[in-house]
Amino acid sequence: MYLGVDEAGKGPVLGPMVAAAVLADPADLPVDADDSKRIAPSRRESMDDAIRAADAVAVGVAFVEPAEIDRPDTDMNTLTVRGQALAVRDALAGGLPADLGDPIRVVADAGDTSEARFARRLGAFIADSDFDGGDPDPPDVAVSAAHGADETDPVVGAASVVAKVARDERMAAIDADYPAYDGVGSGYPSDPTTREFLRAYVADHGDVPDCARRSWATCDDVLAAAEQSGLDEF
Repeated sequence: MYLGVDEAGKGPVLGPMVAAAVLADPADLPVDADDSKRIAPSRRESMDDAIRAADAVAVGVAFVEPAEIDRPDTDMNTLTVRGQALAVRDALAGGLPADLGDPIRVVADAGDTSEARFARRLGAFIADSDFDGGDPDPPDVAVSAAHGADETDPVVGAASVVAKVARDERMAAIDADYPAYDGVGSGYPSDPTTREFLRAYVADHGDVPDCARRSWATCDDVLAAAEQSGLDEF
C-alpha cells in the first residue's frame, strides 16, 4: 500500500487545476487504471466510482483555483507541487492504516522537467509542519517522481483518473453558471468552443469571466481583439 498522486488541468485557460492522491494497494484498484487521457470519459467515471467505493482505498483531492494561478508571486511548477501535497494530506486525513509503512511511500507524476527536484519539493511540502495551516505531526514520507508515472504505475494512474473526473465535474458546473452562452467547452485554449465563449463573454462584459485564468496569453489575445474591434467600430 502506498500513495499515488497526479494532477489534471494544468494547461487550460478556464477552471481550476485539480490534484488527486490515491492511497491503495494496486490489487484493490481497477485493473485498467492508467493515464486518464487514454481512457474514455464514461470508463473514467465508472473507475472513479469504484476507486472511491473501495473500503481499503483512501482518496484526497485539492483544487487550485484560477485566482491562485494568476498570482504574480507563484508559478505553475510550485502550484503543482502544492496541489499534489494538499491532495496527499487530504488522503491521509482519515488516519494511517496499520500496514502503510514508515516512511510513507509516495509516487508522483513529475510536474517539473527535473524528476528529482519535483520529488524533493513535494516531500518537503508534505512533511512541512507549517504547510496547509500547520500540522504538529506531519507525515514522514519517501517520495519518488517520474514523467509518465500515470502510465506505468497503477496507483498514480488511479489518481490521474480521480483528478480528471473531479475537473470534468467542476467544468460541468462552470458551464451551468453561464446559461446565456453555447457552452464553455473543455477550457483548453485550443478548444474552439472555449475560445468562442471567451470572445462572446468579453464582447458582452468587457472583461474575462471569473472562471478564466486571466494571466494566460489566451485571455490577453481575446481582450486585445475586443479592444481592436471597438477601435475599428469607432
